[in-house]
Amino acid sequence: MIRRRTALSVSAVALLAGAPALTACGSAAHPGAAAVVGKERITVTQLQSQVSDVRDAQRSSPQAQQLIANSARLGQDTLIRLIQYRIVEQAGKDNGIDVTRRELQGQRAAVERANGGADAVRMRFLGLGIAPDQIDQALTMDITRAKLDAKFGTVRTNDVLMRTSDKLHVDVNPRYGVWDPKRGTAQPELEPWLRQAAQPAPDSPA
Repeated sequence: MIRRRTALSVSAVALLAGAPALTACGSAAHPGAAAVVGKERITVTQLQSQVSDVRDAQRSSPQAQQLIANSARLGQDTLIRLIQYRIVEQAGKDNGIDVTRRELQGQRAAVERANGGADAVRMRFLGLGIAPDQIDQALTMDITRAKLDAKFGTVRTNDVLMRTSDKLHVDVNPRYGVWDPKRGTAQPELEPWLRQAAQPAPDSPA
């Protein structure tokens, strides 16, 4: 799990990377849903809306070509992040942790000071696939995770998030992959007929 730091490079976009998360259900597709987390549906329409916000902001940037090239998996990465946010948010609620507007404003100011100002921060987040109007949500999750770490320590926080994830029963639409219980991310699903073919046996010596 990534601990909170002021540096933008360790923002909430990767909060659950490399840590235990949840057992995926993933096999039962829900019509119109990209994923279901607990009782909440993340609809395909909601996901596409966030992706469109990011793409629109990227296209308006002088670095548009590079930003778009570096975010080829934007749809899947955005869905992973939305699922992770819900896991961290629920863990915070279950453990009496919330984030005030003042804390969020302070964190954003600190990030801007450390990364060259507001415009630079928006550009850096955009490079991570996060649109300007999504930055506060990412920082809120970062603060929540930091508070969980402060309360439990990193190792115990990983356990808390794992239990929270189990409780929420994430179900990912197969078009976006299947949920990896160890990494807290979605991996492409390998269809049975795409399994790697066995290597042919070497020719027998004459």
